[in-house]
Amino acid sequence: MVEIDDLVNEAIALLNKASTVTELDQVRVRYLGKEGELTKLLKGLSKLAQDERPAAGNRINQGKKRLEEALNQRRVILLENEVQARLTADNIDVTLPGRGLSRGGLHPVSIVLERVERLFRSIGFSVASGPEIETDFYNFTALNIPQNHPARAMHDTFYMENGDLLRTHTSPVQIRFMATHKPPLKVIAPGRVYRCDSGCYPYSNVSPG
Repeated sequence: MVEIDDLVNEAIALLNKASTVTELDQVRVRYLGKEGELTKLLKGLSKLAQDERPAAGNRINQGKKRLEEALNQRRVILLENEVQARLTADNIDVTLPGRGLSRGGLHPVSIVLERVERLFRSIGFSVASGPEIETDFYNFTALNIPQNHPARAMHDTFYMENGDLLRTHTSPVQIRFMATHKPPLKVIAPGRVYRCDSGCYPYSNVSPG
């Protein structure tokens, strides 16, 4: 009978040379497949004398076990190598700057508003701003808008539970500006205002004073 240790050592040497799982399977089939070298030895036990079979069968099984262990160990190594190779090939450098990023721009209304402010500043006007949530006094009373004026109607103005409201024009800013500055005054009060005149959407207003 072929020397078992020499056959197993030969197989293990081939396993260690295998660089892919496919090559590893070829070695497995050559030695452990249905027509493999060790399988043939097991089938050939019937040709031995009956008293020789147990010892020979034990040696073959020990060699087979040793080869299977070496095969499994080599398979783990090759699979890990394949995973690392894929990770390296598909690696993404997260430190690189993003691609295709574009900067945003100002809304056309904002651009026009800035131009208007620059224009008025260039001829000596101040640009004033104020709160968008106003009191009834600044929005109506201080502008001599009487209690029965249609502008105070619920369908034109957004009122809050405490009596405040979303300003319906920027004239309240003029009132606030006049209360804190001495004449002569040259001021514009651009900003967002709120009325139900066109679908209840806010619109911008520039009120010169």
